[in-house]
Amino acid sequence: MQHAPKKNSFLSSVFYSEWVKPIEIHRPMKVQYGDACLSLQQVCEWTRKFMNGISSVTDSPRPGQAHRVVTPKAIAAVETIMKENRRVTVNEIAAHLDMSRGSALHIVHYTK
Repeated sequence: MQHAPKKNSFLSSVFYSEWVKPIEIHRPMKVQYGDACLSLQQVCEWTRKFMNGISSVTDSPRPGQAHRVVTPKAIAAVETIMKENRRVTVNEIAAHLDMSRGSALHIVHYTK
């Protein structure tokens, strides 16, 4: 079963080609891209993924915790704690607001 490749996607069209071995895909890519070409191992991996139904070469969104805890709400909370007690430590702020020490440190030192 052959899938239709996405428009303007060289890699999609190459990896969707059935009956083509990864080495046969890699050789012309190596000529075209030189040192910037994917390794043969990467070509093998992408070939396998496309044959198993993947339809895009872009990253999928990942579930989980947000990368940043430094929000306007968090900044305001840290400022409130610091106004109440100027001798509060970064560790105490982090524990009180349930955030990492690094996020608390960033707010204390780098946001105004």
